Formats: sequence, C-alpha cells, structure tokens
Amino acid sequence: MQGKNKIAIYAGTFDPITLGHVDIIKRALKIFDRLIIAVGENPGKKPLFSVAERMQMIQQVTKGMKITVDSFHGLLVDYAKKKNSSILIRSLRAVSDFDYEFQMSILNRQLDSKIETVFLMTDKEYFFLSSGLAKDVAAKNGKLESMLPSLVAKKLRQKLGN
Repeated sequence: MQGKNKIAIYAGTFDPITLGHVDIIKRALKIFDRLIIAVGENPGKKPLFSVAERMQMIQQVTKGMKITVDSFHGLLVDYAKKKNSSILIRSLRAVSDFDYEFQMSILNRQLDSKIETVFLMTDKEYFFLSSGLAKDVAAKNGKLESMLPSLVAKKLRQKLGN
C-alpha cells in the first residue's frame, strides 16, 4: 500500500548507522514517498560520533535514495509536527525492543493524537545487530562486514584508533 505524498520519519541515534538501519530505510522507502532520517541529539547516550559525523555517514551510505538527513533534539512528536509528518518508523529486532517501542508509541500518541507509528521487523540476518554491538566488535578488532557498511566500518576503526 503506497502512501499518498506521505512523509515518514525514521529517528534514532545511529551511532553508527548499521546494515540493519539501511535495510529498514530501503524497506520504508517502498511504503512512503519521502523519508526523513532524523539523528537524535541525545548526550545521555554518550555517542561515539558527533551528530555531524553521524549525519555525514548516513548521507554517504544512502546516496541516491529519496531521503533527507536531519537532526533534532527534544520531543520527536514536536519535530514531526515541524516536518509536517505524522508517521514514525520504528524497527523491531527482539521481544525486548517491542516492549520499549510499544511504550514509546503509546506515549507519542498521548503527546499528539495524530502520530502513527509503523513498526518494521528487521531482516533475520540483522536480528542480533545493534550499533553498540558493532562498536564492541570493532573495539576488539573483530569482523564488521556483516554489520556495517564498509565506509562506516572504516570510520569506526579510525575513531577507535585501530
């Protein structure tokens, strides 16, 4: 079902963007006309990469796709309103993701009744994957080919000094 001029927002920390994120982006683009990748400014998560670095990596990895890369701070529902979108894309990997994402979905609807959350299940090959796990593997000089786009893996290794 194709959305009629529908803009969806896929928000996250993306520290760094993984192949799982890229998979969700590609699949969301099959459903929605436009997709905004919104990089959250969340210092509480203590990101390894700056917002600018994360945005640049996303732009490089998604070159040629119909997306916009942006950053935001504050409430996602307020950001969505500014961007004239009422659709949030969230990805689910495991049951533990569902519990958290379900709570956030309900909270967002409480804050703005026009907000709809669309959940996309990650592909089975990325079911285990998270940015944190990729950073741990990189820190121990492990193989990243199945986790990160090559450009991102290179930048991660540089950032970690290995």
